[in-house]
Amino acid sequence: QVQLVESGGGLVQAGGSLRLSCTASGRTLTHGAMAWFRQAPGKEREFVGGISWGGGGTYYPPSVEGRFTIARDNASNTGYLQMASLKPDDTAVYYCAADELSFSTEEKDYDYWGQGTQVTVSS
Repeated sequence: QVQLVESGGGLVQAGGSLRLSCTASGRTLTHGAMAWFRQAPGKEREFVGGISWGGGGTYYPPSVEGRFTIARDNASNTGYLQMASLKPDDTAVYYCAADELSFSTEEKDYDYWGQGTQVTVSS
């Protein structure tokens, strides 16, 4: 089993930046994937980026392309979501997720989830 602990959320002004961290424990990620999703009140959970842990390949949806960057640190089993040029529409609870086998953009394909961290972008 993998446990995920998130940190780094908070309040930021529009145009600012935040970095979210997601640390995995219990098992190391070697061939799996880590992804980030967000959920605003009344909305569906939305994929905002992911990384193939072993290969390092990343994918971002158009809504965040060019503003969000995902990186990983294998030594600490930590993934990072670097968010820049933040907009009020980015306000949501952000969740990291992990899978031990492969990358996916689908929520249903992930077995492990972080507790969520609130990101609020003020205008």
